[in-house]
Amino acid sequence: MRVVALVPGGIGDQILFFPTLDSLKRYYPNAQIDVVTEPQSKAAYRVSKSVHEVLTFDYKDRNSLADWGNLVGTIRDREYDVAIAFGQSWLVGLMLWLTGIPLRIGFQGKGAVFLTHTVPFNPSQYVAAAYHELLKPLGIATPVPELAVNVPIPDIDWSQNEQKRLGVNDTGYVLIYGGVDAGSRGKGAEKIYPVEHWQPIIQEFQQKQPDMSVVVIQGADDEQFVRSLRESCPEIKVTSPDNTGKLTAMIAGANLMLSTESAPLQLSVAVQTYTIGLFGSSDPDKLLPKSEKFLAIKSPSGKVADISPTTVSEKIWGG
Repeated sequence: MRVVALVPGGIGDQILFFPTLDSLKRYYPNAQIDVVTEPQSKAAYRVSKSVHEVLTFDYKDRNSLADWGNLVGTIRDREYDVAIAFGQSWLVGLMLWLTGIPLRIGFQGKGAVFLTHTVPFNPSQYVAAAYHELLKPLGIATPVPELAVNVPIPDIDWSQNEQKRLGVNDTGYVLIYGGVDAGSRGKGAEKIYPVEHWQPIIQEFQQKQPDMSVVVIQGADDEQFVRSLRESCPEIKVTSPDNTGKLTAMIAGANLMLSTESAPLQLSVAVQTYTIGLFGSSDPDKLLPKSEKFLAIKSPSGKVADISPTTVSEKIWGG
């Protein structure tokens, strides 16, 4: 069986779709599963254990009929048996109909008329569980499994060497992600937790746990944020993983992860690191599973910047 899943969205969205792909592979171990995702989100599949090939298509771009036609041709040539549509777009539905794929599954809503099977989308539940409902037409009605990733061995080796370079392999470390994340939902800049708020949190941690290092993740767009943070907290250490596997391995090695709503937050959930997530307008119940390992702090105003450092510190030290 050949399956194609159309998964728009950022890296965080892809990670939340992993349980659906994993269940599909578990029930149909001989299936070849491909995904069509946006170019900037392809990196997520470095740590997927279920996907055969990743194709890219910029769903958000002003695509011409020729662009859609090229996608139809690419998918049709591969002769898929099943298509799973992640979004609720009439254009995607029409495109899938034109491919001639016999089994086309998606959510009820726009474009559903072009699908062979639809399931209702429950916007109030944990997102990964909502996506998992798409498997019901294939006879898979089990509860959603936990997020899981498969980190390549070279990335694990890199992480171990990086921890030695930082001098944290024996002492342990707290990992912070607070930058601009292109892999999360919505506008990244609105999800930044200000440097002046991180400063007292980090300083308190250094006072209470002086032997444990604080390490900050610096992504491609985080240079200014990290530079400002180092100016106010010169004792912090910085790591700059250049792929998703290395980032995941560094998160897996941490004692605690503090993160804004982002792809690193979802990776932290996947590797079962103790995690505290800072949320603005998003509902944490939709983005975090129920677990004592994953704690959420929701902004009272809907803006991450309005979460007080005291609130974060209380969550760290009080659980």
